[in-house]
Amino acid sequence: MSPVGKDGWFEAGTPIKVEGGIRARGRRGTIGEKWWSRRFVDILERVCDPGRLARGRAYARQGQVVSMTVRAGSVEAVVQGSRPEPYRVEIEIEAYGQEEWAELERVVAGQAGHRARLLAGEMPKELDALFAGAGYPLFPEQGELEMTCGCPDWGNPCKHVSAVLYLLAEAFDDDPFLVLAWRGKPREQLLDELRTPADEPLEDRLADFYALNVSAARLKGPRTPDTLPDLLLRALEPPKVKVRHIPLLDLLRPAYRSFTGPEEPPGDA
Repeated sequence: MSPVGKDGWFEAGTPIKVEGGIRARGRRGTIGEKWWSRRFVDILERVCDPGRLARGRAYARQGQVVSMTVRAGSVEAVVQGSRPEPYRVEIEIEAYGQEEWAELERVVAGQAGHRARLLAGEMPKELDALFAGAGYPLFPEQGELEMTCGCPDWGNPCKHVSAVLYLLAEAFDDDPFLVLAWRGKPREQLLDELRTPADEPLEDRLADFYALNVSAARLKGPRTPDTLPDLLLRALEPPKVKVRHIPLLDLLRPAYRSFTGPEEPPGDA
């Protein structure tokens, strides 16, 4: 048993080395490379005890986390500390239900660029604000996470939970859709539903099917610097069509890229 300090809490002991544990890739400095994982880490470092987070980073880099599983609404992990029996960690977040996700999918589907990026396997930076605006935050808010560990440390999060949180951030680096799965929507299910048209039945739109429902000025829309010109092609299922043995998408891609040239300055009024 770890010795008890004079103030009543358990002093830190040397953790037992783990063979084949999950080891953080980031050896120095911050953990997390992509914007979504950095957003998650920034929230943690703003609301959690810096000392315990630092010890958690050391645990993550030493490979003290034996296993970690992400499910809708929870992360379950086993972490080896200084005692022979490893500790069980659970981190819970609200997983949105069917109605909440139906609303979120409608919001995302209303933004063609965001929808196309998701279908292409990318995570738009604007998704965070889009979810928050709909009333369903993508990332945990202060006090939302329920974190438990079997260790005797009175702090929350303890170093064992902190290690799991940092490894979770790196898992988000590897798969941005894991953030959405944690909130209750698996990747393939989300993409399938985004690919499914949610328009009105054609028979209800026969009178105005060819009518332009938005102004011509809005059709152009603002261009964002990081928008890929062939994003639409990436989002579509590749057609099984070849022209002179060349896949159709390979022929279309240079054309799409040529459409994106420098903006012309506006003319005088």
